[in-house]
Amino acid sequence: MEITPHQTATADVKLRRTTDLASQLTNAEWLASFPGTNEQKASVRNCTHCHTLALVTRSTHDAAGFVPVLARMSDYPPLSFPLMPQKLLARRIGGGEDPLEGRQDARRRQADYLSSLNLSSAPRWGYELKTLPRPRGSATAVVYTEYDLPKRTRQPHDVILDADGMAWYASFGEQILGKLDPRTGKVQEYDVPVLKPRSPTGILGLRSDKAGDLWLGLQFQGGVAKFDRHTERFETWSLPPELNGDHVQVNQVGPGRRDVDGKVWLQDAGTYTVLRLDVASGKFETFEPFRIPRPNIYDVIPDSQNNGYFTVFGRGDLGRIDAKTGRITIHPTPTPRSGPRRGMMDSQDRLWFGENHGDRIGMFDTRTERFQEWVVPTPESWPYDVTADANGDVWAGGEFTDRVLRLDPRSGQFTEYLLPKPTNIRRVFVDNSTKPVTFWVGSNHGASIIKLEPLN
Repeated sequence: MEITPHQTATADVKLRRTTDLASQLTNAEWLASFPGTNEQKASVRNCTHCHTLALVTRSTHDAAGFVPVLARMSDYPPLSFPLMPQKLLARRIGGGEDPLEGRQDARRRQADYLSSLNLSSAPRWGYELKTLPRPRGSATAVVYTEYDLPKRTRQPHDVILDADGMAWYASFGEQILGKLDPRTGKVQEYDVPVLKPRSPTGILGLRSDKAGDLWLGLQFQGGVAKFDRHTERFETWSLPPELNGDHVQVNQVGPGRRDVDGKVWLQDAGTYTVLRLDVASGKFETFEPFRIPRPNIYDVIPDSQNNGYFTVFGRGDLGRIDAKTGRITIHPTPTPRSGPRRGMMDSQDRLWFGENHGDRIGMFDTRTERFQEWVVPTPESWPYDVTADANGDVWAGGEFTDRVLRLDPRSGQFTEYLLPKPTNIRRVFVDNSTKPVTFWVGSNHGASIIKLEPLN
């Protein structure tokens, strides 16, 4: 069908039943289809945060062939993927490690299970392929636009819009910051400075401050960067040598209220600590909420006074660091071990976040210190990030289901928009300048950016 600018076109499509159902399965549907115990499936779930299970199910490795694959993959950071593998220089030191013998036994058990799920012994799968119900009603009243990025190696983990309507993305495995003009589809890319040439490259967290400058968490490069959109120049800050070992992994950066006191929050996933940068002096402070072995501290989000709130993905807590005294307070979520991951602070100082392990959207009112939770309608969604829009609706995305979640917290009603193809939904962003609002997300698996426009 040919579509010309500023005109509409229609086509009557007659559907037929697919002969390749496997190509349409999301990770959640693969997990629902797999035989085996919950313990066996649990051994697969953590791998699924970063890549599609289609790689496993379409492989032909037997159990012996899987063992070296699993050993090799344990040396890759999460930002590594088939088109651009990278190796770790050192493992994180904050969380402790299993003994080598225990890891080898676990790999053999996992290899036995994986080889029972793939095509190593037959040309077709020996189990029924199960699907979730497809969208109906208001969930189909939506327009999707997909913007291809220049190279297949681009993994747009975080996508955000600036005040001019430009969509910015950070490449998960490369020192690339990109700008997409949604009106023309034109992409401009900028090379982010390399701070540690021997370490893996790539960017995870991308956020803006009140001035509109973009801040990037440089992961294994051991620091953060600021990009001035007007001068198109980078400024970087590296952790001091005593904090900057090969294990360091600065994933998240929270610059949203640096206007209050000139300080920016960040975290280190190598030691599971929270840090604070004084931008003017370049000095870092370190906060250690837990003793070793420490649970995984994933995100750090400032409130209106630039107090630092952090999510404890390795447990089920939110933490608060007082900006003036440094005092640390821990608040357990109502659901134990819910795995809070990423989120945002709204104008009322309410922290919205994804309860990744709890299949819930959470909200913590920092002024009353009270939680609310909403269970997502589709199991195995694993919401990663949450953002609230200007109309009071709340948006998230299912890592495993490829479904965009829209919640009306007043009624508790969800709408689930199924994305056209596997996306590995991570950071979510809503543009409030349009009516209705527009949802944006990067496709880590598709080297593209997706815009979702609900029609109501």
